[in-house]
Amino acid sequence: MRLDQAPGYLIAAIELAGAMLIAGYCVAAVVTLIRTSNPVRTRLLVIEGALWGLSLKTAASLLRTIEIHTWSEIAAFAAILSLRTVLKHVMTWEEGQLLRRRGHS
Repeated sequence: MRLDQAPGYLIAAIELAGAMLIAGYCVAAVVTLIRTSNPVRTRLLVIEGALWGLSLKTAASLLRTIEIHTWSEIAAFAAILSLRTVLKHVMTWEEGQLLRRRGHS
């Protein structure tokens, strides 16, 4: 099977893995908050999970581009990719801010 012929179940599995990764990191963050009462570490865990999960979800979106045939599908893909890219940059910036604050404390 060539990558440009990825079946729908493969794309769905990648999407699911991304969602599970985000959920897993959120659970770990809640456990960390309960155990340590450290909100900075908790936020860092959520950000890290979101970044990993968004990477997988972006990969699935790129695989789905093979199935794009109309201008409305292209526009929807571009909007989703743009939103995920912006979100990833914002979370990376937030992570940097938290790490800098943590270093100054």
